[in-house]
Amino acid sequence: MAVDPLERFGAVPLFSLSSNDVADGRPLARDHWGAGGGGADISPHLSWSGFPPETKSFAVTIHDPDAPTGSGFWHWAVYNIPVSVTELATDAGAEGGDNLPQGAAMLSNELGAKSFTGAGPPHGTGTHHYDIVVHALDVEHLDLDPESTPAVLGFNAHFHSLARAVLTPVATAGDI
Repeated sequence: MAVDPLERFGAVPLFSLSSNDVADGRPLARDHWGAGGGGADISPHLSWSGFPPETKSFAVTIHDPDAPTGSGFWHWAVYNIPVSVTELATDAGAEGGDNLPQGAAMLSNELGAKSFTGAGPPHGTGTHHYDIVVHALDVEHLDLDPESTPAVLGFNAHFHSLARAVLTPVATAGDI
């Protein structure tokens, strides 16, 4: 079973998260690296199941806690995903959000773009872990300012999380 990187904020049950593109502990493919590092900034396919029946919506975050910033690096943040949606296709994180399900909203990543930004661990910083978390929430809608940060989404999700699903692929500078 996956390790929950958010457990320190209060343990909640874990549910299943799978992907056609990424796996726990496995290196990210070139497509999921940032364009500046030779990749294509394509968000991975994600599919989840086994969440609590009282779930009313989902949020998805991708965070690199190993980035040399003191606060990590947010690669993607999506919220207000309807409970009827249990899968995001590869490249759902394209700029502008046109590939997201209706009703879902995307916040700006660390580069200031409302899109997924791929991995790009700087040389000499070791292996980076990309915590992909699907949050099962007890509300249909999080009323966030569209200019909020992913940290604000995390703060709000914390108080509404019924359960989480986690995958943690990795990348090391020089992998591609």
